[in-house]
Amino acid sequence: MESIQSTTPERTLALRSSLFSGASSAASKEVVSAAHEKEFESGQAIFCQGDPVRQVLLLISGCVKLLQVGANGNEIILRLSGPGELIGISDSHIRTHNSTARAQQPCTVLAWEISTFEALFERHTFLRRNMLNMLLHHLDDMHERFREISTERVAARLSSQVIRMMHQVGRRVNGETAISISREELAQLTGTTLFTVSRLLADWGRQGIVAARREVVSIRNLRALVDLSETADQQPLK
Repeated sequence: MESIQSTTPERTLALRSSLFSGASSAASKEVVSAAHEKEFESGQAIFCQGDPVRQVLLLISGCVKLLQVGANGNEIILRLSGPGELIGISDSHIRTHNSTARAQQPCTVLAWEISTFEALFERHTFLRRNMLNMLLHHLDDMHERFREISTERVAARLSSQVIRMMHQVGRRVNGETAISISREELAQLTGTTLFTVSRLLADWGRQGIVAARREVVSIRNLRALVDLSETADQQPLK
């Protein structure tokens, strides 16, 4: 594939990523021009758990699901990644992917061959600084989820998770914010059961707060969802 030129929309989208925070225009152009564009259809695997790490991938449109496969063959969702994020960033320092990345909807990424990116990484301080900050952000997000599972009721955990994903991967559809995720995946992310997630979403749907369809949750009343999170969090755990 051809390298992306500086005038393309893809480059403009890429430069919005925190990966390029504090970088000069010349340095950003050098890094982006070394990448090429790749597209993935919804449901297509981008890489699989156990695959060798061959590329560094920056998501510029769409949504990607990171998951792991357990010994029993069941898939467990780890995270949803949105535009501006490096996909599988925690794998970039090792040689084997420890998770599977799958397009949750049609996606476009910028891809650097690993040897090319390693050379850029050594040359540009902003890449080292910003990748560390991105890793720390992912770690903070994981710590927050663990804290919620240990200390909060399910309604608070679920509403907080939906709000968090709204900012990460939400997209505007017919005046609402839609998130591509299934009830089962929400249950995994919040440490509860599919039945409980389905019951809460149905209750919130009747109140006009969300609309849950097959593998999509749409937020209709964000203020009410925030209130649910805060109110549920104040109730004692049983």
